[in-house]
Amino acid sequence: MRRKLPTANELVYDNYQFLAIGYSSTDRASDSLLSLAVGPKAVTLCFYYGALLPDPQKIMYGGGNQVRLVRIGSARSLDAPAVTALIRAADAHGRVALPRSGKGQLIIKSNSARQRPRRPVTKAK
Repeated sequence: MRRKLPTANELVYDNYQFLAIGYSSTDRASDSLLSLAVGPKAVTLCFYYGALLPDPQKIMYGGGNQVRLVRIGSARSLDAPAVTALIRAADAHGRVALPRSGKGQLIIKSNSARQRPRRPVTKAK
């Protein structure tokens, strides 16, 4: 993703059940164009304004008013033409435009004080 969005800030934070890496023009997660949600079983590319993006290949899923998702099977999936087109469209539709030059920063966010507790792991019987 750094190669695709070199001027975006990478915001890394623990988002309840996932490690999230947002790509934003600012240091605010709410300004992110998209994020990678990394979990133990899957990696998902989340488009914050996905409902507004063209998706002729129908690779996004989700039925909410705003967010749409794309499952990422491998790092190569990010180079698929349909995914690349969605990333470009997300950049064009962002609330705050990404800088056209320079290099984004890596920003580690901590949400732990505000998070609800994780569910305890239950043992299978």
